[in-house]
Amino acid sequence: MRDPLPKFPGYALRRAANATAAELSARLAPTGLRQSDVSVLLLGAANPGVTASAIGRQLERANMVPLLKRLDGLIARAPIDGKSQGLALTDAGAARLAEARKVVETFEAEVLARVPPEHRDHLLPALEALWR
Repeated sequence: MRDPLPKFPGYALRRAANATAAELSARLAPTGLRQSDVSVLLLGAANPGVTASAIGRQLERANMVPLLKRLDGLIARAPIDGKSQGLALTDAGAARLAEARKVVETFEAEVLARVPPEHRDHLLPALEALWR
């Protein structure tokens, strides 16, 4: 059967995103973390005291409550002012993130290796141009 769909950039991006997301999810499974969990932990580690709403805006996620509930014990909350709480990784959260980071970094290197060498330097700028 002829398949004209891969000629459409949006279709190709969606297929690539679905394939890589499924693969990364399977690799992260032994850590007990989802991709969204790792994203929150990475942002929290890079920005101690960040608020859940700031992370939600960065991840374009409206409801952070279920995600933060899953991370109970991996993140701690501390009051910033009268109504805001900052997030920080606990020791257990830092350890779990270190485990997940190894998985993610290995996976990302393997994904980049699938791209022809002459296109690697342009991949991230091209993708970023589509969503920034």
